[in-house]
This record gives sequence, structure tokens and C-alpha cells, in this order.
Amino acid sequence: MKAYFQWRSRRINIPRLIMVVFLFTMAATIASLTIGRDIFSEKDLSVVSYAIVNFSGYLFFLFLPVELAFIYYIKAGYDPWILNLVAIGSAIISQSIDYLIGYFFSAGIINRFIGRRRYQKAEDEIRHYGKLTIFAFNLLPLSSPIISLAAGMLKYKIKYFLLFSVLGLMVKYLLLTLIF
Repeated sequence: MKAYFQWRSRRINIPRLIMVVFLFTMAATIASLTIGRDIFSEKDLSVVSYAIVNFSGYLFFLFLPVELAFIYYIKAGYDPWILNLVAIGSAIISQSIDYLIGYFFSAGIINRFIGRRRYQKAEDEIRHYGKLTIFAFNLLPLSSPIISLAAGMLKYKIKYFLLFSVLGLMVKYLLLTLIF
């Protein structure tokens, strides 16, 4: 039996709401302990704190604005090529973890975390467009971790998944570097 709260003809799933609040709190804590601490202590930002935020932002259960963090670090004067390498490397490691979680865990467990509808939409996109979907979701500030998870659940070929993820990330971060 699911716990629901009725509010103006909308049902709110209490366990799901608790999970969202918990994950948001985790994301805020990670950001605060890395970038936030560096900013408020007026110390120089570190590439390690950027790597932690970027890595965390690409995990499927945390949603952090990794593109904004990249721009912030570029504006802070860090070498853009090092930031590109860190961004792409940490994103690929996180997305590989997402892929492996999707590959090895059942759909029922994952549905509890991201919801059947979001997963089904990602699965439909991958089945229909495949490589283009993986590339586009990594190029644009979309939820590429969900696509990674869905690709793993579909047992999509890992070499294509990694190739098109890297290509999309490279184009995205190179464009951000050129613009900012």
C-alpha cells in the first residue's frame, strides 16, 4: 500500500517526496562541501572540488548544474584544457557507473528511484534513436545520467555508449570553453 497525500486533486507520493528531498539534500551537501566551502572561505578553488562536483552531478540520483560549475571555474581562471579533461573524465566515470547500475540491477529497483515514466521515455528514445540520443543528451544540458542508466538496462553495446557519450561531452565542453 502506497502512502499518498491528497492536495487539490493531486496525489503526492510521500515516499517518493522523501527520496527527492533526501537526494536534493545530498546534492546541496556535496556542493557545499566542495565549491561552497572554497567560495566562502575565499580560498582558491581546486580542481579536485570541481572533479567531485562534476562526478556527483553525472550520477543518476544527483542533479547538480555541472555546466554552471564548469563556467564558474573557467571564469575563476583555471586552465580550460585541464577543466575539459577533468569534466569529460569524471563524467564518463559517473556515466559508466550509471550504465553498470542499469545493466546489473532490476527495473523494479530503478523504477523506485527515477520513476517508470521517466525511465520508459529514456528507453523509448534509446530504442528509436540509439546513438543520436546518447550523443544529444550528452551534448545538451539534459539528463544524460538517466540515458546512461536506460542504456545499461537495455544492454546497449558499451563501446557505442562510451563513444557517443565522449563525443557529446567533448563538443559540449569545447563549446562552453569557446563561449566563456
